[in-house]
Amino acid sequence: MLRVRCKVCNTELESHPTKSVCCGCENMTLVKGDTITAVDLNQVVMLNSIKEDKNSGVLSASDLAYQESRRARKVRKLDFEIR
Repeated sequence: MLRVRCKVCNTELESHPTKSVCCGCENMTLVKGDTITAVDLNQVVMLNSIKEDKNSGVLSASDLAYQESRRARKVRKLDFEIR
């Protein structure tokens, strides 16, 4: 949930995933999902923000190190004498 405060009317707005929330003053601060719009964004203060966790991988650190070392391996070509 994203929370902002409009400095003009001193209203705190909390975002909703689908519904738009507006303060209604002359600055018209509008919050919908993770977007913020206003006539003057200098008059808007963010109270908290959405933190995205980018480390959502399945592999652990040791598994990733093993895969990186595996990628560095080279293919050996074997020479056979054909008779």
